[in-house]
Amino acid sequence: MSAAPHDVDVIIVGAGAAGLSAARTAAERGLSFALVEASHRIGGRAYTEDFAPGIPYDLGCHWMHSASLNPFVAIADEFGFAYRRDSQWRSNTFTGGAFLPDDELQRWTKGMEADHAAIETAAAQGRDVSVADVIDLSAPWAAFMAYWFSLGTSRDIDQVSVFDVSNYNETDENWPLRDGFGALVARWARDVPVTLNAKAERITWSGSGVRVETGKGTLTGRTALITVSTNVLTSGAIAFEPGLPDWKLEAAAALPLGVHNRIGIMLNDNPFPSDAPTTATVQLGDADEVPMSIQIRPFGLNYVSGVTGGRHGSWLERQGIAASLDHMVERLVAAYGSDVRASLSERTIVTAWESDPWTLGSYSAATPGNGDKRAVLARPVDDVLFFAGEAASTEFFSTCHGAYLTGIDQIDAIAGRLRTAA
Repeated sequence: MSAAPHDVDVIIVGAGAAGLSAARTAAERGLSFALVEASHRIGGRAYTEDFAPGIPYDLGCHWMHSASLNPFVAIADEFGFAYRRDSQWRSNTFTGGAFLPDDELQRWTKGMEADHAAIETAAAQGRDVSVADVIDLSAPWAAFMAYWFSLGTSRDIDQVSVFDVSNYNETDENWPLRDGFGALVARWARDVPVTLNAKAERITWSGSGVRVETGKGTLTGRTALITVSTNVLTSGAIAFEPGLPDWKLEAAAALPLGVHNRIGIMLNDNPFPSDAPTTATVQLGDADEVPMSIQIRPFGLNYVSGVTGGRHGSWLERQGIAASLDHMVERLVAAYGSDVRASLSERTIVTAWESDPWTLGSYSAATPGNGDKRAVLARPVDDVLFFAGEAASTEFFSTCHGAYLTGIDQIDAIAGRLRTAA
């Protein structure tokens, strides 16, 4: 890879959903571009592997959130990817050695709804405090509420701003992709030109342009669009000359990535009765123990899947694959019986997003007092360096489509800047 001065209009760093949508939009707008990706594949945190032919498993994003506003629904339809138009299976909560009876489950549901209302009230009052500061921590469902927040935000309730939660554009339409969200992104973007295994090591910038040094050579352009995660941005993995301004680094640090990991085990057969809850949130031990949600045979496919998040997910990731599997199996057996163990195969998939060198986490959450920092992260630096990704979305953060939309928005901003400068 070689380049002359101002070889391209925009150099795009990172081929996740934001970088890919940016590249496609640049082509549509008539902008020349180069797209570089540190990994061996495209998609970033959208990644699907197969347990076996016809049995896909998403390691990253899986749900088309806020589906009526989500552009990936039309993309899934275009390419014939199957999905559910609802996100609910037969769900129940296992605690104290048994599943909750219906009346108790309804009481817990109403209690959690009250917690969500308290979050909205605090945000409306302008109190940019943590979620933990406003929900009922004495309630019997408190550990479950905290757990679900750790999945939705990848961080724990004391680490998340109520402004951030309130700002998310939630339509309660969360549609899971049977054929894999990562596979959909790869199919949609398979014709996008990208240089893989080309980690951006140094970005030199000034009012006259940008120079991006990678392991496969150097590119120069009029502008650059940076789509790496906030954890990568603050890690120093990419050297900027001159350094990024303090306000940009402070915004990135206020939007750290946490952990949302998935643990999948393929089944040799189906050991579950037809009336078994197909999603169980299981808590063993006392009321303070972190629960775990487990899905059995999603879409009728022969596997089980569990999810961990926040500090507990980070801790479990550091314990290793075997510990993660043991943790899930213990809870699976407690809820569904010891006979299930004989049906578990040796084919497993366990994610470790915090250890992934190209992302260093799952997705971003604004820390308390910093609910306004997503818009700051999205602001360009001197109309030369532009920024996109899920963390830069003010209403669809933590999602694939949020990243996708920011890529389009930032290319439009770059196109406007270049027209003005012409």
